[in-house]
Amino acid sequence: MAGSGGGGAEIPWCFSQVKGTIEDEVADADIISTVEFNHDGEFLATGDKGGRVVIFQRDGTARMRSRSMMTSPPVFRCDYNVYSTFQSHEPEFDYLKSLEIEEKINQICWVRQAGSSLFLLTTNDKTVKLWKISERCRRFCNLNTVTDEGMMREEDTITQLRIPKKVQDDCSVEAMPRRIFANAHTYHINSISVNSDDCTYLSADDLRLNVWHLEITDQSFNIVDIKPANMEELTEVITAAQFHPVNCNEFIYSSSKGTIRLCDMREKALCDDHAKLFEEPEDPSTRSFFSEIIASISDVKFSHSGRYVLSRDYLTVKVWDVNMESRPVEIYPVHDYLRSRLCSLYENDSIFDRFECGWNGDDSKIITGTYNNFFRIFDRQMNDEYCYEASRDMSTLGQILRHKRVITTGRKRKDEVSVDSLDFNRKILHAAWHPRDNILAIAATNNLYLFHEQQP
Repeated sequence: MAGSGGGGAEIPWCFSQVKGTIEDEVADADIISTVEFNHDGEFLATGDKGGRVVIFQRDGTARMRSRSMMTSPPVFRCDYNVYSTFQSHEPEFDYLKSLEIEEKINQICWVRQAGSSLFLLTTNDKTVKLWKISERCRRFCNLNTVTDEGMMREEDTITQLRIPKKVQDDCSVEAMPRRIFANAHTYHINSISVNSDDCTYLSADDLRLNVWHLEITDQSFNIVDIKPANMEELTEVITAAQFHPVNCNEFIYSSSKGTIRLCDMREKALCDDHAKLFEEPEDPSTRSFFSEIIASISDVKFSHSGRYVLSRDYLTVKVWDVNMESRPVEIYPVHDYLRSRLCSLYENDSIFDRFECGWNGDDSKIITGTYNNFFRIFDRQMNDEYCYEASRDMSTLGQILRHKRVITTGRKRKDEVSVDSLDFNRKILHAAWHPRDNILAIAATNNLYLFHEQQP
């Protein structure tokens, strides 16, 4: 279906950077589990299965140089360097339920910057933490009991009272947990989303959705509860949730049945009754054993304008107009060539993979991942799609990405891959598009690939 919004010709993508070790044997703790740009794109955060968070900062030397030389044209750079690394979550054990709680970072959500420090929320299966990342560029010297080199002074050498002084020093970045939001979720947390009021956020697990104030850790408000009185009657679970980017009273959540519900907190405190239900009617002639599995929505996102909703199920990406609940306005097949192979995908559990999706800055293009380290970009205006690969073979800065194509029959040509040779262990589950520039961050196992638009 034809899309709407900005757009234009195909973007020529270039290789910029790859982060992480290039090894065949990858430790499970090093696998990247989430990727997220902050609001202006100057910082990029990744979380992994080992509970670590790595924050990258965009290299500003070229931009600073161009500002100081008014006659020079602006220089486009997309290099990101490590800014801070810290351990966000540790493995825990729930002794009451005899349950291990993994340290894996399920999601990262930036809090809008108000001062010089950065704030972000991180979550594993049970606990959400608010982190403050700040720079310290000063230190104290002329102390009474400690030398400037950090050694303790001998008592007999202390003959006078010294007045401590604060002096300029090399900058160091510190990450400190400001708030810990725990003990509010019985089931695994799958989503967190900061509200447009920058004061509250939501956290969603399989059956419940809670709203928190960023300053209050011992109280949250349950606004959605789909847990049945008898768990044997359970037919669906919550898979993703997000606040509206403009209206602080609205949010959406998706389910394993392929439905999206929009709720308005002005109507009532408990939003079990939705304001709108987005659901595509199922064709009875195509129903199979796998229908419910592939219909489950793994990710859902509002467009930046708030007019559209983007959803990803196993085989497709869909765009919904918030003013039309009956069917999606756009449907983009991601890997329809796998439809005939669902049985083998079920046997190796690949059919349960949770792919994410995302918008570009003006909502004119969509990005999502697939197998064989391929990722797809859909142009809503031109109604075109492009497939690229995040490959270890890329080592030349500025190397142009070539189109990839998956074929089901016939002789294989250059840049074509047979569907039978796809590697289902190499997959792009997490991808992010810079909110202002054409820069992509692609997570492929333990590697983070960065691509940018070719500059004239």
